[in-house]
Amino acid sequence: MAVVTLNGIDIHHEVYGDVGDPWVLNIGGSGGDLRRTFPDRSPLNKHFRVVHYDQRGLGQTTSPVTDYTMADYADDAAALIAEVAGSPCHVVGTSFGGMVALNLAVRHPHLVDKLVLLCTSPGGDHPSYPLHELAAMDVDQSFPIRMRNMDTRWDPDADDPIPGLGVVYDIVAEQARNPATGAEADGARRQLEARSHHDVVDQLGTIGHDTLICAGRFDGTAPLANAEFTAERMPSARLEVFDGGHLLMFQDRRVFPTVIEFLQGSPTT
Repeated sequence: MAVVTLNGIDIHHEVYGDVGDPWVLNIGGSGGDLRRTFPDRSPLNKHFRVVHYDQRGLGQTTSPVTDYTMADYADDAAALIAEVAGSPCHVVGTSFGGMVALNLAVRHPHLVDKLVLLCTSPGGDHPSYPLHELAAMDVDQSFPIRMRNMDTRWDPDADDPIPGLGVVYDIVAEQARNPATGAEADGARRQLEARSHHDVVDQLGTIGHDTLICAGRFDGTAPLANAEFTAERMPSARLEVFDGGHLLMFQDRRVFPTVIEFLQGSPTT
């Protein structure tokens, strides 16, 4: 564990993997907190030197009392790459992290090698589900929406309510029933407000990095159509569709091997 002061905030981060392996910046999703996301268990750590971190307002990173923007999140990621890796690195972004990764590639293209976008959207006319709207609902209202966002096949009466999720289902359901409170909720709210303004649609054609886009066929948060749209407009992107929803990494065992093979492969010319 380490803390570095960048852009006026203390960014908590953890580095795994062997010295000399290629660097990867792993950018987590909405409400991400390394104390609950088990970065030490990431399959990426076995193949790369991976930086996992708490984004501004989340986990053990500083939560400035001001409005956040997608540019802020992208600039934080850029500063962390420059400080920790010291050179361009691969970037893997999941959900909100994928939105940050897209903004990073637009604002700081020289710091990005290959790009992996998992279950995310370009915003604008192709947004992910407006999660900020759920904050105004009580839990009984928001819970079924949150669960169907995770996988449109959700069936609370089934033996396997979200196919393929297994024991992770109980953790997901508990988090959906117990949203953040206090200072943690304030940081999450500011993140969701920034998320609501995410829009790189007009810049997609300028992102020339080799890019792997991974989408879940049953994702209710970042619909497959958004991934298809993104892949069509990015000049060096390819789309892989998996048998899962917004948590496809847990539902389809092909996800991480596909990501690792892509990152280890030779650049497309």
